[in-house]
Amino acid sequence: MTRKGILFVISGPSGVGKGTIKEALLAKVNDMTLSISVTTRKPRTGEINGKDYFFVTSEEFTRKIDRNEFLEWAQVYSNLYGTPRNFVINELQKGHDVLLEIDIQGALQVKEKMPQGVYIFINPPSIKELANRLSSRGKDTLESISKRLAACEDEMKQVKYYNYLVVNDSVDEAVRNIKSIIIAERCKIENLNLR
Repeated sequence: MTRKGILFVISGPSGVGKGTIKEALLAKVNDMTLSISVTTRKPRTGEINGKDYFFVTSEEFTRKIDRNEFLEWAQVYSNLYGTPRNFVINELQKGHDVLLEIDIQGALQVKEKMPQGVYIFINPPSIKELANRLSSRGKDTLESISKRLAACEDEMKQVKYYNYLVVNDSVDEAVRNIKSIIIAERCKIENLNLR
């Protein structure tokens, strides 16, 4: 008996800890392929092209849009991000699970095209805690943090379009909860190739 590939989408407001959860989850879950996004944003310190993102120019990104190469794409805080369509579909067809860690705009676009995916919303414990996390990570300007917090309330209203909500109060607990979701989804009859 084999399983069908399942698309797992982790999403939530900026600074909620999606990247940290993704890394911890990939270390604990077997047989999970990470989809790497394409972006026009400049690499942050320590980020590697082809591992963290595929970094491209705005012109290259526009050509990819014109060729319908994205499963989803969005403009987020003046940068473009997209998920390579062929990579995700090919992996799922091979029976491999795929993990997407993307922003809320992108997740909702993917859901329109692939409603059978499993959509997991990562919620901060509170807006105050989210503000502390954004400030302490040292990656964003005060102006950027203010924009992200202003958008957060609207973003959190999108939770109604997801299958699951996980509060990231503790990374270990959040990862345990998501791992439980993955195990349950892998056991669903609809995700098995029964003969």
